[in-house]
Amino acid sequence: MPGHGRSLVIRDPLWNAIRLDPIAVAIVDTAAFQRLRYIRQLGLAHLVYPGATHTRFDHALGVYHLTVKALRILKEKQPGPAEAWRDERLVPYAALLHDIGHYAFSHALEELEPDRIPGDHEEVGLQFFRSGDLNAALEPLGEGAAESVHRLIRGSDDTPLRGLVSGSLDLDKMEYLRRDARFCGVPYGTPDVDRLLQGLAILRDPDTGKWEVGLRAKALSSLESLLFSKYQMFRTVYWHHAVRAATGLYKRIVETAVEAGLLSPAELVGPTDEALLYDLDRRARASSGRRAKLIADRWLPALRNRRLPKRAAEVTAWQLEGRPLPEWVSGDSPEKRRWEDVVAVELGLAPGEAILDFPVKKAMFELDALVDRPGGVIRLGREGLPGLIDLPRLTRELYRTARVLRLFTFERREVHPEWVLERLVDGTNSAPGVVLERGSRSPSGTSRARLAGPGDRVHDEPLTPGRTRSID
Repeated sequence: MPGHGRSLVIRDPLWNAIRLDPIAVAIVDTAAFQRLRYIRQLGLAHLVYPGATHTRFDHALGVYHLTVKALRILKEKQPGPAEAWRDERLVPYAALLHDIGHYAFSHALEELEPDRIPGDHEEVGLQFFRSGDLNAALEPLGEGAAESVHRLIRGSDDTPLRGLVSGSLDLDKMEYLRRDARFCGVPYGTPDVDRLLQGLAILRDPDTGKWEVGLRAKALSSLESLLFSKYQMFRTVYWHHAVRAATGLYKRIVETAVEAGLLSPAELVGPTDEALLYDLDRRARASSGRRAKLIADRWLPALRNRRLPKRAAEVTAWQLEGRPLPEWVSGDSPEKRRWEDVVAVELGLAPGEAILDFPVKKAMFELDALVDRPGGVIRLGREGLPGLIDLPRLTRELYRTARVLRLFTFERREVHPEWVLERLVDGTNSAPGVVLERGSRSPSGTSRARLAGPGDRVHDEPLTPGRTRSID
């Protein structure tokens, strides 16, 4: 049973001293929370930025610290009515536990198709809330505290303070941008957190009459800074080409392992970064299957030794103007996998060794917050407020330029971007199989793939690098 009798001060390189109250200490001491020490905040970004080895544990402590500070500032500046402070006591612990359900290497596996994983990290977090030691740590908060805290994390609680945990002004964003920039050694993700905290206010929605966390107009320039920092970090760090290559390789390993029955989606919940890689290696080596051998002998060593997939083609935003793209281009659907396998064979690679990457983050610049301005309280939406905050008007362009369509190959190949775009619209995404046309050449000099037809026999033997499939 956890103890609740001691507070604790932790030295942090970002926020200096983080003071944990007895309940927070009890939470941190649980096995579920200690697990976060071994899950890197930025997944595989440390393969590009060596300093990016900070963890979900560090980040969670920072969000807790900022939440406690924000609540103190709000009370000092504007106590407001009692109803605005409903469930106030739960909010810091929701901030502390907001990442409790993360998979190994953080967000990467959430990009897989829904049937490959049990849910997003917030949904999966419920399994950890059901653990005995975490429930015991939350016991002083009253009956049903664990469920209430989880609802806050999910954004489904209607407490006026939920915006500090989930929303446009949540403290998670402020913390991770500052921490990620610090440990990656880049100067871009440094919003003015102090100014944003000082600008927070408890405001009443003029349309519904409900209270929620909003922002004073004088702090809107700091919010613009936050949005632009987010754009810069996505463009420079989170969607860096080598980070995306490593992420694609990792996803391919896990996806193939699930397909081959080496582990179930449920078994993805719980393991830490290194524990999952070790277990994948152990299970793959204990299996005699072709895909298991590929994972154990080729893909896992490539990930561990930073032999990442290479860019075969890169298509920037302006090249995509007016070009129709399949709906599946941003996901990891079976249709996309079939397209990738066709392209892989056409380039003389094994099926599974070409990855099309087009990351998506629709909520990158999402805004939905009340603003207190001289003329009264108004809701700030995606389009911003003329004369007050205009950056959201640029968000569509910023988002478009941050995204890059890339084709990665597990062995170096180079193709023209137009070659990729042509294949995205020529119907090969519906391929039920792969056949090689003799005499037809691809840009890499190998036989060119086409769709399998009714009279074709497609051999399913392993395809090693440099080999092509035969046809009968």
